[in-house]
Amino acid sequence: METLKLREKDEFINLSQLLKAMNMVESGAMAKEVIDEGLVMVDGEIESRYRRKLYDGMIVEFEGEKVKIVK
Repeated sequence: METLKLREKDEFINLSQLLKAMNMVESGAMAKEVIDEGLVMVDGEIESRYRRKLYDGMIVEFEGEKVKIVK
């Protein structure tokens, strides 16, 4: 499992931003598409909101890859 460390001043990151930052998708449009298709899970549940706020300790899964958010 990979981790994404939030910047010190940030409390959260949006789901679409995380997918782009971790190079899981190539663009924001592609992030929205895979989220709309139900291919992304947050904490074990399918997530349909591309602006979902992700906080410390949350885990995102996409195409067999997992990313944990850390503060």
